[in-house]
Amino acid sequence: MGRIIRILVVALATVIVGPLAAAQAQRIPVVRDAEIETSIHKMLTPIFRAAGLNPGAVSIFLVNDDDVNAFVAGGQNIFVYAGLILEARSADELLAVLAHETGHIAGGHLVRGSEQMERSRLIATIGSLLGAAAGAAAGRGDAAMAGAVTAQDMVRQNMVNFTRGIESSADQAGLRFLAQAGIPADGMLSFLKRMQDAELAHPTGSEYTRTHPLTADRIEAVQDAVDKSPLRGGAMPPGYDDMFARMRAKLFGFTQPQAVARVYPPSDTSIPAQYARAVAAYRNNYFPDALGRTDALIKAEPRNPYFLELRGQILLETGRLTEARPYYERALALLPGEPLLLIPLAQTKIDRGSDAELRSAIRDLQRASVDPEKTPPIVWRLLGTAYGKVGDMGNAALALAEDNLARGDKPNARAQVDRALQLLPRGSPGWRRAQDLQRQAEDKPG
Repeated sequence: MGRIIRILVVALATVIVGPLAAAQAQRIPVVRDAEIETSIHKMLTPIFRAAGLNPGAVSIFLVNDDDVNAFVAGGQNIFVYAGLILEARSADELLAVLAHETGHIAGGHLVRGSEQMERSRLIATIGSLLGAAAGAAAGRGDAAMAGAVTAQDMVRQNMVNFTRGIESSADQAGLRFLAQAGIPADGMLSFLKRMQDAELAHPTGSEYTRTHPLTADRIEAVQDAVDKSPLRGGAMPPGYDDMFARMRAKLFGFTQPQAVARVYPPSDTSIPAQYARAVAAYRNNYFPDALGRTDALIKAEPRNPYFLELRGQILLETGRLTEARPYYERALALLPGEPLLLIPLAQTKIDRGSDAELRSAIRDLQRASVDPEKTPPIVWRLLGTAYGKVGDMGNAALALAEDNLARGDKPNARAQVDRALQLLPRGSPGWRRAQDLQRQAEDKPG
């Protein structure tokens, strides 16, 4: 139950401070990856439409954690754990889990969950007070303690019942969305059965079964829906299996480089296998090998922006910024305006140091920070550096205030806000933004 409450707390926090800041405050290790976020969003778009959601309003965030899990927070933000992608055996398994999460969004379960939590707290408070009153009247402290324990048991059972109810509801919604999107639901059944087997093998359960309690009724309902579906055993939409295979290979390379040789033996010459080996070589600091493998990928698919991005990343992180720049530029030509490509491109320009390059970097970073709530903190740090180098100390202070606030450092955020308010023209957009940050940086009573 503690994990359920934690998720609801995250959800409430994201409404106020944005998904990335809330995730950081809860120590959820969110990482950004253009390919994985874009691929998941593209595959989920028909499901979002089936759910009556605006696909452009739903955001995908990748959590760098090997737990098998996913959750919704802050309205329409889906957090997908790396462990879930690695555990999923196929695209339909991953989409089944995320269709379930879409069911939570469409059903308004976060709002209902917060309301249920408030009701449970009220029950606990009333139960404790009544127990205390009864104990006082009888002159017995143990009666008060019994009342408190009974109230806590009621709270726990209420939350368990509520959670089981919304999990079944999200399953049914997810099954409907999959059917309407023309995606077979076989993956939901195979995934839930595998999680059930894991739970039986390990009584403590997995992260997924702790946050998404499994019951026989849930699995029977999914089995019944799959048996009756005309889509049973059908093919996935074109391109889905390939997108899934590539993102999974990339994640194996980044998070489990030591496992790549086992998962992708030398006999596997597919593009996903080559991708996994290139990333694993990079993660193991075998940079010449990584560059050679990436060159082979680019030769095979010269218009793949993510292969170009990988080569740029290897060069950037080994200090070869001038060489990295054209790869980011080529990737951006294929994915115009992609924030996660604009950021490293700006880094290469800041390194050059000329006034023109710095101002170009500032424009890139401004484009990458259109939505402050979803902007990685590194953007603000780079903006602070670039503004400082061109002598715009007011906007430098404003950017550093954004950075400190995003990282939860309110004292330094307030100091930078005060500086920005002193240096920026009164009434300017930057000055007004500094006022917004000033309010956000105020300490709120806990």
